[in-house]
Amino acid sequence: MHDVTRQVAEIVHESGVQTGIVHVFNIGSTGVVGTIEFEPGLERDLPEILDQLFPRSRDYGHEQAWHDGNGHSHLQASTLGPSVTVPVTRNRLNLGTWQQIFHLECDVKPRQRTIVVTVIG
Repeated sequence: MHDVTRQVAEIVHESGVQTGIVHVFNIGSTGVVGTIEFEPGLERDLPEILDQLFPRSRDYGHEQAWHDGNGHSHLQASTLGPSVTVPVTRNRLNLGTWQQIFHLECDVKPRQRTIVVTVIG
């Protein structure tokens, strides 16, 4: 799980957009982008609760078809979603005091992901 708020804020600032939106999108079917209070407790809690909701299992249809050990990863990522849209106000992200943008990889093996950031305004 990675806090990407600073990088997104820099892209928004460099865009010069004063009022609009920024869309942050993960390319890949097992990655998640969202907002959270990025602190150690939640950084641990979110993956743990996802593992409880969608535990590893050979019974998933994806597992039966592909046998790659990550059927639960796809379900976790699909539940939270690959993107988030945040308002831009006065050339800054309009986030709550304790709200950050995060990227979470749900797959069972390390992945390099591309995150697409689009600023509109």
